[in-house]
Amino acid sequence: MNSTTPATDQTNLSAVIAPYLPYLRRFARALTGSQEAGDGFVAQTLETLIADRNAMDHALEPRTGLYRLFHAIWSSAAIPDGAAGGGRATSPARQFLLLTAVEEFTPEEAAKVMDIDADEAGVLARAGRDEVEKSRRARVLIIEDEPIIALDIESIVAGMDHTVVAVAQTHKEAAASASETKPDLILADIQLADGSSGVEAVDEILTKMTVPVIFITAYPERLLTGDRVEPPFLITKPFRPEAVEAAIAQALFHDQA
Repeated sequence: MNSTTPATDQTNLSAVIAPYLPYLRRFARALTGSQEAGDGFVAQTLETLIADRNAMDHALEPRTGLYRLFHAIWSSAAIPDGAAGGGRATSPARQFLLLTAVEEFTPEEAAKVMDIDADEAGVLARAGRDEVEKSRRARVLIIEDEPIIALDIESIVAGMDHTVVAVAQTHKEAAASASETKPDLILADIQLADGSSGVEAVDEILTKMTVPVIFITAYPERLLTGDRVEPPFLITKPFRPEAVEAAIAQALFHDQA
């Protein structure tokens, strides 16, 4: 996902940043816990760039520069800590963890995004892991049709001391399992065993209960189009355990808040 072409070498800035916008929207939503709030901050970032191309640091790689501008705008927003949908209660340690674990920035790149030095980055990396370990325990429903992937996810969830209440492979199984087990969190794939949709299964579940959802999919672009209500939390396959852990901790954090 990293780019090695400086934005200043491009005549069209929109073409340079376009590949990174869906993932910036993902980061913004995870940060704020809300599609509306996250997309609002991304819109502010784009408006700032339209007004002043040089608002983005072109000495950095385009993705790093774009996230850095977004982060500066989000950090300076006049939203009290813990305000609904604002995400300001997300600690710097969690911010750093989301950047490295979910967005797959190197620690050095994440430090540039947050405008901090290497020493502070090291402190935040350790603190972020501590916050994951201290996250509240949850009962988790997994919606995944690939047995090996389901086992991997179960292992990650169990390793965080959460409880897997059921593993569903189809829309019908997912809806029935959710109704029976009343999970605190759902981890869901998009495409399921019988050709049914994990998105539709989740939509049905959410008509009957309020529960945070993390989609884990090989097709993230299908959920980052802006054409429909989209999930705040999204992990790309093949996934790294630390990405799943960070997303789980952040989803439960926003749900508790």
